[in-house]
Amino acid sequence: MSEPKAAFVLVHGGWHNHSVWDKVASRLEANGFAAFAPDLPGAGVHATAPASLTARPFDAEAFATERSPVADLTQDARTEAVIAVVKQAAAAGGKVVLVGHSAGGMTVSAVAERVPDRLSAIVFLSGFMVPPGASLLSMLMHESMASALGPKLFIGDPAIIGATRIHAGSADEAYRALLKASFYADVSAAEFERAAAQLHCDEPNGGAVTPSQITPGRFGAVPRHYIRCTQDHAVPLAGQDHMIALVDAAIGGLTIIHTLDSSHSPFLSQPAALFRILADIAESAPIS
Repeated sequence: MSEPKAAFVLVHGGWHNHSVWDKVASRLEANGFAAFAPDLPGAGVHATAPASLTARPFDAEAFATERSPVADLTQDARTEAVIAVVKQAAAAGGKVVLVGHSAGGMTVSAVAERVPDRLSAIVFLSGFMVPPGASLLSMLMHESMASALGPKLFIGDPAIIGATRIHAGSADEAYRALLKASFYADVSAAEFERAAAQLHCDEPNGGAVTPSQITPGRFGAVPRHYIRCTQDHAVPLAGQDHMIALVDAAIGGLTIIHTLDSSHSPFLSQPAALFRILADIAESAPIS
């Protein structure tokens, strides 16, 4: 009897939801892999928008100051949610490959630290892979991230709002152009409109300010991979490489590096190429 193929747990990034993985998940499943793509707490079906977002007439000042309904959502809540999905995936009897995109890297790092024995590999897709004691926010403020366009999208003061807020439904052409350039530079206009319509507006501060607690003995025991996106304007390539170097120095071992000549969203612009990298990782991963 042949070994079961790997199960993938695919974790989306900030403001996004599970739908970003649809093109990749369908390819994985067509090739015999199981694919689980949950909505994180506060995202997708779990997202709650501030009342000012839909109030008419729209009040920009109210939108920039209203406290977020997800302000009290913690990183631990997201970690626990993904651990539950990892356990569900592991129950199938195969290997579990955990993948985190962008800010989802903070969640998959925490999950790998908590349940390293459940994982055969962890994959960061242009993700925030930060060393012990650092946070997403501290890494975003590093000089290697200076060219990141994402912060230019932020609306209001996160300390007041309790979240980092964007306005994906804005009709302002300059704002929408910046949104596309930040996340979807190599995605068609039609695909961009579909993707932007799925975005929620608030990312809770908990995920941005909670320090990484990864250790060599737990997180470091899981083979780790990083998929660099060379044309990324949300997590610039210099920042990606800086994070890889920092974690390798702090945790030990070497991150296995893969590269795509893509924007921040290769699951939309290059799903076949991304699938191939993920399938190769799964097929080379040790049996759990």
